[in-house]
Amino acid sequence: MSGEPTTHTPAAPGAGAKPAFYATGRGRGGWRDWLSLLHPPYTAWHLSYVAIGAALAHPLHFDRLGYTLLAFFLGLGIGAHALDEMKGSPLHTGIRRWQLLTAAVVSIAGAALIGWFVGGLRLVPFIAVGAVLAFGYNLEWFGGTLHNAVGLAFAWGAFPVLTSYFVQNWTISLAAVIAAFAAFSVTLAQRALSTPARWLRRSVRHAELTATLPDGATTQLSSSELLKPLESALKAISWGMVALAIALVLARR
Repeated sequence: MSGEPTTHTPAAPGAGAKPAFYATGRGRGGWRDWLSLLHPPYTAWHLSYVAIGAALAHPLHFDRLGYTLLAFFLGLGIGAHALDEMKGSPLHTGIRRWQLLTAAVVSIAGAALIGWFVGGLRLVPFIAVGAVLAFGYNLEWFGGTLHNAVGLAFAWGAFPVLTSYFVQNWTISLAAVIAAFAAFSVTLAQRALSTPARWLRRSVRHAELTATLPDGATTQLSSSELLKPLESALKAISWGMVALAIALVLARR
């Protein structure tokens, strides 16, 4: 669940020599592959929504925030990404299928246990929704109904904000709903950037865009030049969202 579709066309390296700008793996199933599996910038980006949701609540319980961050790291950062790699192998890791399945089940179960420990019955609806989103989106259950831009934006954008806010005071406010919509919208923007970036990096061997200027002159852009602004925007937004989340939490101390 990296913010991109899971299906891909096996092909020679396209505009980028790596399947993702953050990929460090070598396709041998080692620790570098496991690190790549986390999709670090995207995981940090969407964990920032957890922090933002909590920071809106009064009072802010830092222990509950810590548990919520851990639960989402397990459920989405590890579990959903392991399922994503099982389904389409977008990162071309050498991690075996049984290892991915084990990591997914254990991490998502761990997230559910943390939720039960923190909120008990009050969090059961959120735990259930989270599990359905993790498995349903990445494995394309229900005929792929959840596997689209809206499903991604809710699962990785709105849902973390609403859950984290609810954990803080066991209610949902208008502010939380508005913040969830903001996260939903930003995640849609992520999808709009990451989808063509993924296509250029993984599936396009070579491409050139010829642009004609007002004076009749022409200039050419290669596939790598087309890829660069897309990934630069993704990097900037990811770290910007993390910085915003940290600032909001620190402001509540």
